[in-house]
Amino acid sequence: MGVSCGSYLRDRCSRLFPFFSDPALRSAFYLKLALVLLHIVFVGVLFLFDRDLIEKTKHEPWYTAMYALLFVATLIQYFVTAGTSPGYVIDVQKAIDERDAAARRKLLASNIQKAVDDRDAAARKTLLASKQPASSKNGDVVITVDGRNNCRGNTTAWTKLVMSLSPQRSSTTSLTCSYCNIPQPPRAKHCHDCNKCVLQFDHHCVWLGTCIGQGNHCRFWWYICEETALTIWTSILYTGYLKSNILKAWWADIILIILLVALSISLIFLMLLLLFHSYLIMTNQTTYELVRRRRIVYLRGIPERVYPFSEGVCRNLYLFYCARSSSSMYRLERLPTAQELEDKSRPYTCYDVLSCRCC
Repeated sequence: MGVSCGSYLRDRCSRLFPFFSDPALRSAFYLKLALVLLHIVFVGVLFLFDRDLIEKTKHEPWYTAMYALLFVATLIQYFVTAGTSPGYVIDVQKAIDERDAAARRKLLASNIQKAVDDRDAAARKTLLASKQPASSKNGDVVITVDGRNNCRGNTTAWTKLVMSLSPQRSSTTSLTCSYCNIPQPPRAKHCHDCNKCVLQFDHHCVWLGTCIGQGNHCRFWWYICEETALTIWTSILYTGYLKSNILKAWWADIILIILLVALSISLIFLMLLLLFHSYLIMTNQTTYELVRRRRIVYLRGIPERVYPFSEGVCRNLYLFYCARSSSSMYRLERLPTAQELEDKSRPYTCYDVLSCRCC
């Protein structure tokens, strides 16, 4: 009886909370919970000990309201980024193949309608010429449709698209992911943690529990920016409290000093991460491409200081912040030609600087 009740409760919990049955999802859930609790602890301890901040809140509520707004916005941005798809290749492949199939059906329907209209016109001409009813043996409609439209064969629309983006690799074998068994476009990589191929793969973030790719890289940058601003503001509040209340309560000072040291270490890490990803955005690179440049097939033979996918700083910023405002819109980039690589590897001259070639 007890065993059956226990199994029933486990099954019930698994249906209501599916992440508890999956070790990876359960670990990601615990990490998210730990991150939220850390934010609450750092802010809660500050308001618990700092009486001056509470008095300031009474006289200047806007100051605390702005801090609370940044705190809430940071947590919301965290969960939005974690819940946004990084741009899985299989989802984009299905969308393109479905769109291609719909176009084929539409073309087939138009060809059928055209054939029926032609048959009816021919029948009317025969009727007018002979003044007799049309023979029933001519009732079958024979439709001839171009083979490229009525048969998909072994090459799908997605495969054709990927092949057109990767002219250097002529066979589909060199493009196909051995795990997902689908052709990979340039800059895509299979993530072993998510077990999916990701467009413009950057890295797998453990704290977010998801990959960072083309679909959520922009939101990830904004989350780092908000987290950095929140950490700086909290560190300023901690420092102000310690300056005015040092030695009043030694145990409280020790707690706040330990938390301030942890905040300082986090702030250094966040600022370095923010600067690093800002550099990647301006040069249109990913962490994976920068770290594993010599191992990536489409980057072999390209000089280190040449950024093959960069279109200038201004254009890169526009494409990153503005053109990817929706996670459902993805941009598949083709491999640059030899002439384009030669132009990008050309040293800058005074004329290039004046003409804003880098932009």
